[in-house]
Amino acid sequence: SMALLLENIANCVWLAFEALQQDKSGFVHKSKLKVLTANIGTLLDLYGVERGLEHFRSTPTLNFDQFKYYLQREVFSSLPAKLHLPELRSYENRIAEVCWLVCRKRYLQRDQKIFTDDSIFQIFRIFCVLAELIPDQNNENTYQVLLHPTEVCSLAQTLAGSLGCSFDEEDFTSLSISMGNFRLTPFIAVLESRCLDGVKDEVAIREAVTDIYQKIVEDVIKKGFLSKRGYIFPTMREYWFVLRPSELTYFKSRSEKERCGSLPIEPGCKIEAKTGYKIALHTLERSFELGTTDHMTRLQWISALQLAADHSGSFQSYQRLQAAKRRLQRQGRVQEMIRARLLLQKEKNARQAAEGQAKELEAVVKEEAKKLTELEQIRVKLEKLLEEETQAKRDEEIVRGLQARVLAEEWEKREELERLQAEQRLLLEEEREKRKEYEELQRDKEMQLKAAEERLAQLEKERRDLDKQLKFAHEKIKCSEDRKELLEAKLYQVAPMLREGDRVRRAHSFMPSTKERPVLLEVRAATLKRSSKNVK
Repeated sequence: SMALLLENIANCVWLAFEALQQDKSGFVHKSKLKVLTANIGTLLDLYGVERGLEHFRSTPTLNFDQFKYYLQREVFSSLPAKLHLPELRSYENRIAEVCWLVCRKRYLQRDQKIFTDDSIFQIFRIFCVLAELIPDQNNENTYQVLLHPTEVCSLAQTLAGSLGCSFDEEDFTSLSISMGNFRLTPFIAVLESRCLDGVKDEVAIREAVTDIYQKIVEDVIKKGFLSKRGYIFPTMREYWFVLRPSELTYFKSRSEKERCGSLPIEPGCKIEAKTGYKIALHTLERSFELGTTDHMTRLQWISALQLAADHSGSFQSYQRLQAAKRRLQRQGRVQEMIRARLLLQKEKNARQAAEGQAKELEAVVKEEAKKLTELEQIRVKLEKLLEEETQAKRDEEIVRGLQARVLAEEWEKREELERLQAEQRLLLEEEREKRKEYEELQRDKEMQLKAAEERLAQLEKERRDLDKQLKFAHEKIKCSEDRKELLEAKLYQVAPMLREGDRVRRAHSFMPSTKERPVLLEVRAATLKRSSKNVK
């Protein structure tokens, strides 16, 4: 029961924890958590449970996981091992009210709101029952309470149907695709904008929200008028009945203000149909006779009573079990969609591979045809080149004779050029020797200049070091003179005061301690003033 109660209220506690944050870090100061812990402990008849927060971990702040662990170990661990559904529901309602007091400001202070404050609280409870607490991917210390679009769509359709309004499911589907899962504020905004088109009756809106609240949060399976046979006076009398998994409560009127009694719904209950549109409810202690107005109503009540009897032995509310079942179904559908997408992707890849092979074969055929065309063109060119080569050989023989004559003339000119080149080579050798001598002389001059520059830089560095030492010595002398003057002034102020014998009082620390502390002496203001005047 401890873990179940903590799981059921985790969404409410997180929204309150989130409201206490000063930033988006996911941490809340212990001083703020003390108030929330004390209120939760008071609801559970536990007092002083918040004091342990000071000694829980050495940090001044806690994240939600640490705070939840503290609640589990120090607060909820004192609960009984098993809680019946009415007790569990009562604890959830009271803790949710405390959490709502902490976080309601951000949800109530909205422009052009339509729902009343009480209706927004009921929507807050509905949201916390059906939503999921999911870790934030951007920050490991924070969470998000998110409601799936299918749940939002179902609630919106129910609310719009109760008020006689139309609900555009296609429009909502496009909205949910763009938004994804819903937080509480967008959820309230969607209900106001998509389900209350033209409705101005606040009473009707409040009743419609209350019906959904009773169904989801209070676990109401069915409501309606039935007649019941009395125990003392065996007459059939009409009441307003409210069916939950653990009990069938009846009231004098539909307002549910005057409670007349309740019939226990237990796992061993039996429901039978009787003549005259009547129903027999057999509990472990006694039997009850209920009456309906028609056959269809009787079938609906028999089905609802059987459903309540089947879930009466459960320690979790019926609506939470249904929400968990829908969650599992959604996860199963998601897995099926993923598998279907994988199959489609494989088929698409196979089709693309086949198309690629076909394109490759087509390209090979085109390439072969192109090669054949090129080979034919090459053959024609080769035949033409062969004819040209034959003609070229004949021309070459003519040109070769001319070249022999020209070659003889060239040999004569070449011998003359070689003689001129030998003369030029001698002149170049002489020029190179002169250039080498000049370069060696220039390198010697440059080395002498570089050595002079290095010596000059060294002398400049020594001069700067001596300047720094001289400046440091001047500053040290000036500091010594300033300290001397300050000490002389202080001695001049203190000596007259000690001679006059003014009273001196002790100033001790306000913090008691067993260790000896140095006693501080404070001089009266009047004495200081006289001393300052004397100095002047």
